Amino acid sequence: MKHLKKYKDIVLFLWKYGDRKAIKDSGLTSGIDVKETKTAELQFDKEQFINDIQDLGPTFIKLGQLLSTRPDLISPQYIEVLRHLQDDLNCFSYEEVEEIIKDELGVRISKAFKYFEKEPLAAASLGQVHKAELRDGRQVVVKVQRPGIRKRVVEELEILEEVSSFLEKNTDLGKRFDVNKLFLNFKGTLLRELDYHKEAQHMNQLHENLKSFKRIIIPTAIDDYSSSKVLTMEFIKGQNITRISPLRKLEIDGEKICEDLFQAYLQQIVVDGFMHADPHPGNVYLTEDNKVALLDMGMMAHLSDELRQNYLKLILHISENRTSEAIELLIKMSKKGPDADEEKFRMLISDLIQENQNASVDDIDTGRVMFGLITAAGQCDFHMPMELSLVGKALLNLDLVAHTLAPDFNPNEAIRANAMTLMNKIMVKELKPQHFFSALLEGKELLEKMPERLNKIIGNVADNNLKVKVDAFDERHIMKGFQKVANRITVGLILAALVIGSALMMNVRTDFTLFGYPGIAIVSFLLATTGAIALAIHIFFYDES
Repeated sequence: MKHLKKYKDIVLFLWKYGDRKAIKDSGLTSGIDVKETKTAELQFDKEQFINDIQDLGPTFIKLGQLLSTRPDLISPQYIEVLRHLQDDLNCFSYEEVEEIIKDELGVRISKAFKYFEKEPLAAASLGQVHKAELRDGRQVVVKVQRPGIRKRVVEELEILEEVSSFLEKNTDLGKRFDVNKLFLNFKGTLLRELDYHKEAQHMNQLHENLKSFKRIIIPTAIDDYSSSKVLTMEFIKGQNITRISPLRKLEIDGEKICEDLFQAYLQQIVVDGFMHADPHPGNVYLTEDNKVALLDMGMMAHLSDELRQNYLKLILHISENRTSEAIELLIKMSKKGPDADEEKFRMLISDLIQENQNASVDDIDTGRVMFGLITAAGQCDFHMPMELSLVGKALLNLDLVAHTLAPDFNPNEAIRANAMTLMNKIMVKELKPQHFFSALLEGKELLEKMPERLNKIIGNVADNNLKVKVDAFDERHIMKGFQKVANRITVGLILAALVIGSALMMNVRTDFTLFGYPGIAIVSFLLATTGAIALAIHIFFYDES
C-alpha cells in the first residue's frame, strides 16, 4: 500500500478515539501494532484530540470540520470539539509568496501591486492572506495557496479513500452510513476548495444573489489578479464580530442586521439553492458603517430543487408547531435503513419540536433544532440528505452570530414574517425567461407529435384494437369474494331456518319418530348441525387469511 506510514497513523487515530471492537473486527489493524487499553483507563482529552487531528494533516482538519456537521455519525463529545477546530497554521515565507504570485500571474509583486504587506493577516491549512493595494489605489486582500499543498492533499485523499472503502466493506457502521459515498462528496468539496478560480466564481455569484440586501456585503474577486492558486479580492474594512465591544453593540441595530442576515440565508437555501456554508463568527465582520460582511467562499453548498422546497415546508411546519406534518415530511425526505424505528423517530421529533415551541427567545436556535433532527434520524436509522447537514452547520454558526449581535432575536418570527417574501421570490425565479423557453420547447414538441399520435389512437379505435391498461384491483377477484360472502349468508340463513323449524316441529306428534322425538324435526336438526360444522371447517381451514 502506498504511503504506509500515513495509513498507520490514521488507523492508530481511529483506534485511539473510535470503537475499538468494531475496528479490530473489521481487520483494519491487521499488521499494525496497536496498544490494548482497558475502557476504564480511557480519558477523552479535548486538546490532545485536536492536536492529533492537526498532526495528521490539512485534509484531516477539513474532514474534521465536515464531520462536525454530522451528529448522526459521531458522538456529541466529538461534535462539540470539532465545531471549534480551526486550521490556523504557521505562515510560509514571503519569498515563497513572491515565487507563487510570479508563476501564477506572470508578473512580480512589485509590478502588480503598489503595496504588498509581507506579514500575512492570517494563515490556514490551505493558504494565507496578505493585505495589498493595486496600482489604481484599490485596497485588496490576496489569498495565496500554500506551496505543495495540492500534492499533499491528493496523497492524503488517496489514503482516506482506501480507508473509507475498507470500512464500508467490512463494518456495519460503514455500510449503514455509506462511508465511501460520504468521503467522495468530501473529496469533491476539498478539491474545489483548492481551485481559487472556483472560489472567485462563488464570491461573484453570491454577491449578485444578495445584492438586494443593503446591510450585507459580499466582497468581489479581482479576476485579472486571480488564478487557481492566487485569489485577489476587495478589502473589507471591519472588525470580527467576536471582538466588538459592548459599547459598539449599543450603537448598532442588531435586531435588524440579524433579520437581514437570516433572511439572506433563507433566500440562499430556499430560493437560490446556492449557500455560503461556513458563516462561523471568524468569517463574519462588522464594517465601520454597521454592515455585515461575509468572507471566505471556499465552502459552498448546492441544494437540489426538491430539498429546497422540502426545507421551506419543514421550517414553516416547525415554526407553526405543526408536528404531524413536520414528521411526515421528514420521513418522506429520509432514506430508511434496515433497522429503522419509525415509532421512536416520531416520538423524538415530536419532543424536539415541542421543546422548540416552549423555549424562551434566548434558547431558540434554528441550527440546534436542525442538528437535533439529524441526530434523531441517525438514532432511528433514518438517513437525511447529506446537504441538510451543511444547512444545519450554517444555521448553527448563524445562531452564534445572532446571539452576539442581538441576543433577543427570534428566528421563528423571522421565518413566519419572511415566508410570503420567499414564496414570491420562488415564483419570480420560476417565471424567468429560460424556464419559459424550456416549457415552450416542450409544448412545440408536443404539438409536432400530436397529429401522429392522434392518427394512431383513431386507427386503433376504428380497428377495435384500443386497449386501456389500468393498474387497479382485480375486479374478478373482488366479484368472487362478494359471491362467496352472499353464498355464506344464504347458507347461514338456511341453516338457521332448519334449526328454528326443527324446534317448532318438536311439538308436532307424528308416527315417524327418531330417538323418541318427531322424525322430521330430528332430521332437520341433524342437517343443520352437519351443515354448520362443514361451514365452520371450510372457513377456518380453507379461506385465505
